[in-house]
Amino acid sequence: MAWNEPGGGNQQDPWSGGGGRRGSGGGNGGNNQGPPDLDEALKKFQDKLKRMMGKHGKRGGDDNGGSSGGKGNPFILPGVLVIIALLIWAGSGFYVVDQSERGVVLRLGKYHDTVEPGLHWNPTFVDQVTMVNVTEVRSFSQTSSMLTSDTNIVTVRLSVQYQVSNPRNYVLNVRDPEQSLRNALDATLRHVVGASGMQNVLTSTNEVDEVKEIDKGGDVPDIPADVTDPGELPIITMTPPVPDSLLSGREELGPEVAKRLQATLNAYGLGLDLQAVNLESTQAPEAVQDAVDDVIRSREDRQRLINEALAYDNALQPRTEGEAQRIIEEATGYRKAVVAKAQGETSRFLAVLEEYQQAPDVTRQRLYLDTISEVLGKNRKALVDMGSQNNSMIYLPLDQLRQSSSTSGTNADKQQQMQALDSVSQQVQNEPLSGSDSSSSGRQSDGIMREGR
Repeated sequence: MAWNEPGGGNQQDPWSGGGGRRGSGGGNGGNNQGPPDLDEALKKFQDKLKRMMGKHGKRGGDDNGGSSGGKGNPFILPGVLVIIALLIWAGSGFYVVDQSERGVVLRLGKYHDTVEPGLHWNPTFVDQVTMVNVTEVRSFSQTSSMLTSDTNIVTVRLSVQYQVSNPRNYVLNVRDPEQSLRNALDATLRHVVGASGMQNVLTSTNEVDEVKEIDKGGDVPDIPADVTDPGELPIITMTPPVPDSLLSGREELGPEVAKRLQATLNAYGLGLDLQAVNLESTQAPEAVQDAVDDVIRSREDRQRLINEALAYDNALQPRTEGEAQRIIEEATGYRKAVVAKAQGETSRFLAVLEEYQQAPDVTRQRLYLDTISEVLGKNRKALVDMGSQNNSMIYLPLDQLRQSSSTSGTNADKQQQMQALDSVSQQVQNEPLSGSDSSSSGRQSDGIMREGR
């Protein structure tokens, strides 16, 4: 028999402290520290549940603990369950919107509201909330190949950065906003590039303007009509600028695409704002990339040669200007020297004329002697008049003295020789002339003049 069945006698409760039946008033029952009776607790719960379900129970105080009573309320349990379900449903409707997000609320599939950051509640299964990040800057890159207005193929690579500006339009107007943005970018890029020339897409505005100036100035010859080989054409005219090109240069491609793309997004109602459209690269297709690189290199070489020529011109110009100024200064000095010499000769001639007017004979004789000395001084021959008496005379080798004085000797020797020459010349000039001797010497002098001449 179990320990907790009635009539157990003195059988002890295994959880009791000192023997005796649980619940009895004697012994150590008041000091029982064991766990509660699980069977009894379960039975009490079943009785309460039966009463709530409306079942009758026994009213007597037998061991089963049942009691007969009136009929219970049948709506109590469903009501409790409904209340519990409502509490769970209400609790599941709370949600938090982050600071960087906005919540788009759809009530029964129709737009209801856009909630701000914070704690919010919505009826579950009635409202649907879509969170949209409005502070994140999203980006993607796209590469496309397309035709230009001059029927050339170029490959353009762009990167786009954008943000969500209108969460309602972003969620409701378009099924896939990112894909719609890519399609709009591709269409806009093809429109802009298709309205521009190849050179306007591949090169900068300065290079395009430079080519236009060269073509306008006529530095590049006209292309003959019978030329069909591109290799025979000037490199600078292989990709001429398009007159009515939408773009002036490569740097205008990004801003132009951004402006047109934003207008398209606003027309579509995507709820997106472009932050930047960056041009990463523009190049010709791989099949012709080498030829385009040759064109670019030749243009760079041309610019390099122009810069070298300008540098040479800048270096040469000061030197040539200096030489020109030196020649001008030399010519000016020569002119002043000639004028001064002419004025000196004129003054000397006037002074001689004045002396000649005062003493014609003396002046004529002096001029004659000076002229003879000047003419005969350049002649290496020496003529000596021995006179009628044929006396012996010491010969002074003037030509040897002059040669030795000009080739060797110190300054003192040269001065002594010159003094000796001057003394001899002075004696000759001071020698008196007499009657017949003077006439004969005059004739001999005339002979000397003729021979000297």
